[in-house]
Parts: sequence; C-alpha cells; structure tokens
Amino acid sequence: MKQTQALDILKAGRNVYLTGAAGSGKTHVLNEYITYLKHRGVVVGVTASTGIAATHLGGVTIHSWSGVGVKETLSQYEIDVLIDKEYLWKRFDKTRVLVIDEISMLSPKMLDMLDQVCRAMRRNDKPFGGIQVVLSGDFFQLPPIVRDGSRVEFVNASRAWSEMDLRVCYLDEQFRHADNMLENILNEMRGGEVSDETRRVLLRHDKESASKRIPEGIIPTRLYTHNTDVDVQNDTELAKLPGDAEEFEMKTKGKGNLIEGLKKGVLAPETLRLKKNAVVMFVKNNFDGGYVNGTLGTVESIKEGVPIVRTFGGERIAVTPATWVVEEHDKVLAQIEQIPLRLAWAITVHKSQGMSMDAAEIDLSKAFVPGQGYVALSRLRTLAGLVLNGINEMAFAAHPEVAALDEHLRRESKKWEQVITRFDAKAMRGMHDDFVVKSGGTTNEKEIAKNKVTAKEKKGPAERIPTQEKTRKLIEDGLSLEAIAKERGMTLGTIIAHLETLKELDKNIDLKKFKPKEDDLKKIQKAFNATGDTKLTPVYQKLDGAYSFEDIRLARLYF
Repeated sequence: MKQTQALDILKAGRNVYLTGAAGSGKTHVLNEYITYLKHRGVVVGVTASTGIAATHLGGVTIHSWSGVGVKETLSQYEIDVLIDKEYLWKRFDKTRVLVIDEISMLSPKMLDMLDQVCRAMRRNDKPFGGIQVVLSGDFFQLPPIVRDGSRVEFVNASRAWSEMDLRVCYLDEQFRHADNMLENILNEMRGGEVSDETRRVLLRHDKESASKRIPEGIIPTRLYTHNTDVDVQNDTELAKLPGDAEEFEMKTKGKGNLIEGLKKGVLAPETLRLKKNAVVMFVKNNFDGGYVNGTLGTVESIKEGVPIVRTFGGERIAVTPATWVVEEHDKVLAQIEQIPLRLAWAITVHKSQGMSMDAAEIDLSKAFVPGQGYVALSRLRTLAGLVLNGINEMAFAAHPEVAALDEHLRRESKKWEQVITRFDAKAMRGMHDDFVVKSGGTTNEKEIAKNKVTAKEKKGPAERIPTQEKTRKLIEDGLSLEAIAKERGMTLGTIIAHLETLKELDKNIDLKKFKPKEDDLKKIQKAFNATGDTKLTPVYQKLDGAYSFEDIRLARLYF
C-alpha cells in the first residue's frame, strides 16, 4: 500500500494498524496524519511503547499518557482512582484520536488495559471508548520484554485487537535502502529463511575489507547489543583526542516528571561533550538544515559555541540547538533544548531504531533476542556501509509466529487497498470531512490556514535560523560590517566571527567588499609570517598596536 492510500484510510477515522518493513515511511505517515489533525483542531494523543520512539513523534510513552504507568494489571478500584484524577479524565474526554507507535514492543496485556481504561474514562463501551486508535510498528523488530522466561506474546493476541475492527495498512515502498542486495537480505530475514549465499555476503563485509568499500575519512558507528560496550567505546575514543572537551548543557522547561521522560527518550545527552574530530551523529530530523536522525559526521571546529560538523556526505553544517516537546491539546507541557548531536563511535541497537545510517560497524555476536539483527542491519542505507565484526544465529532469527502473521497482514492490507479504490476523490473527501466534524474539528479553510500559522509560530527554537545565516542575509542586502553589527546589536568582533564561520561553511561566499586595503593586508600578512602563528595576540604585538584585533582578524580571512 502507498502512503497516500494509508492516509486516506486514516483520515476516514478508521482504527488502523500501520506497518511495513524498516524504511517504508511509517513515522512519516504518522507525522503527516498528526499534523493534519492538529491543523483541523482535532485533539490527538501521540504516544509510543518506548520513550525513544515517542520523541520521534513529539509525544510521550503510552504508559505515561494513560496514567497506567508500570502496572501489568488493573483492578476496578485502581481504575476508579484513575478516573478521580481530573487531569486524566479531561485528557481522555478531549482526545478523539490516539496514536501508539512501536507496538511490536507492547504486550497484549497493556493494550487490553488501555482499552479497559478508555471505556471507563469515556463511559462508552465501544472499543477504546470510541476513540480512533492508530497502531504502528513492525513485528519483525524488537519484541515485548518478558520476565521469568515467560512465552513472548505479541499485541495481536489481545482481546482489544480482535474487537477494534482494524484496517491493516502495509506500506510497501522503500525510502531508506539504496541498494537491492541489502533489501533482499532483509526480506530473507523477514521470511525466516536466510540463504547460505546471504550468510557468505554478510561475512565478506568484515573489518579487513571495509577500506575497499567505505570512503576514506568515514568512521562507521559501532552498534552493540549492550549499553556498557557503548559507554566504554565513546568515552575511550573522546579521551584519545587532544585538548579539553567543550560542554553543552541541556536546557529544560515544564513539568518535572515529563522532563524526565523526555530526557530518557531523547538521544541527545544532558551534557554533550565535544572536541575537534569527534565522531558524531545527528539525533533529530531537520530536512531544511541538511540532516536527519542518524546522519553521521565529524566535528571540524567549534565557533562561538556552535559546532561545525562535516557530514559523511560532504556537507558542512553549523549545528544550533533543537527542541523536543511534549504537547497536549496544543499546549507545551515540557520542553528540552540541546544541540542535536551525540557521540557516535558507538550506539546500542535498541537506540538506533528509527535511524537511517550511512555506515555502521556491527557486533551481533551477542544478539540475545529475535529482531536485533534485523533492526541493526535495516538501519543502513546501503550494504557498502556495513562492517560486520561478528554474528550469531540469534541475529538471523525472527520470532516463529511473526512470519505467518506477516502473511496474514499483507493479505488484509491488499483487501483494504482494493476497498478504497471504490471511492472517488469526492467521496473520500466527504468521509474525511465527516470524521473531522464528528471529532469536533473544523473543515473551514480559513480556520485551517490560521491553525497552520499558529503551529508554525509555536515551533520556535526548533526552526530557528542559525545566527551566522542572519548575518549572511544582511551581507546580501549590501550592509557594511558596522551597519550589520548595529542592526544585530552585536560587536564587530562577533560579526567577523560570523564571516569566518560562513567562509568555512561555504568556500565560494563573496566577501570581497570587506577586504582590507592591499597595503594593510600585506603588512598584517607579513606579521603573521614573521610570528609563525595563526593567533591574533602575537601579531598584534608584532605590529605594535597599529591595527586593532578586529582589523587583524578580518585580514586573516583573505590569506
């Protein structure tokens, strides 16, 4: 099924299970639908089974959203206690659509409990109290955590699943993987029959052969199955680099418990420590900024507190802070702000879910649950980016029930794909509008346009223009350095620092009009040559103060 077809079914208000292979665009479709609902004033609860998955959608865990927490069962008394909590009752009362992502890790007990709570909160005995429920995930990825050696059961074994009249939307396009060989390997793993040829192909991608496939300068991120291996690797590699690390502290605002949940879900650390040449990974999507969650690069420099990262694709990016928020009914309840980077010599397979990676060095010799191998390999865009340090049989494994379930889901998706072809565009639009109105939203185009503007304004720092780009705009407008400094309320030295950053990011930028006179340039360059240094103070002293630090710094741009 195509993404547009899945969106048509979602907009019609049906309960949906959105699935598909890694890289098929499930998160994109969810974000499109959530945005569509918000622009029309329909209240949507955005959740996921894990904090990491929730942050990709700007939501919270389903355990937190529902008030159930870590409980595995609920008595009637405990449900009554939840109903007595006014903020929870209002949340359920207002919500018309509930999104739950990464349901492969959700237990059937949890879905049944959520159904039970929804019915009680809304005093409505329809499945989930009449809320549209959108489940999303891929059963080939990581399964629910079980304790005491209990049998793994997936969420489709729940009573709620069987009663909610789900439309299955199985996305079959591929947006991550750029070569057929990798896609074929992943399809074999999904089918439960990994051929001898596939095993030989994977084993040929060892560390020794990596230099023939991976361009010089690219350092693949190491994927481990255990956290301890990751922490040791990153700390060791950062310590090897010369100099002191520059630290970037996370800023927070909002409710304490929600802040803590956001911190656990966001991959950016509370204290980010960087040095020149550190290997880093972007941990947020910003298509306009030139990066996505999983883009790799190295820190070339840190200018005025702004890391300059050269990606493995050759782009240079000045990385400014991004924000992650928890919203409810268009109100920001919690927000954190941090540079959207983390050290990336190593990361766990679990935390890599949702990423698209250029290159990865993977150790699957300790894989301990079905799905870990599939998740790790499916992060890559191409097989050329793989360095395999080890693999065991568990890494090839999918849960035995999943293959049979997958066939059933594909058939169901084909059925609904054929059903929607019976409706023309006008009929489909009518169903979409009916659901919006029924959900308390608006179909008035002026109101929708107004909501879009409001949503854009709320994005705030996440959409912030880098400071040096604001300076670039004033350069293009023809202002002098002094006029730019006055316009921006900054010192001349800061504006010259912006010129340095702009030149580093764009070698072809035209800064000719700021070039000092030829005689001055020659004298300053001669002083630099005489001191054998690139620093300003020795040159200032050599010239006996004849030129200011700003003059010397500006001249240095043109050598």
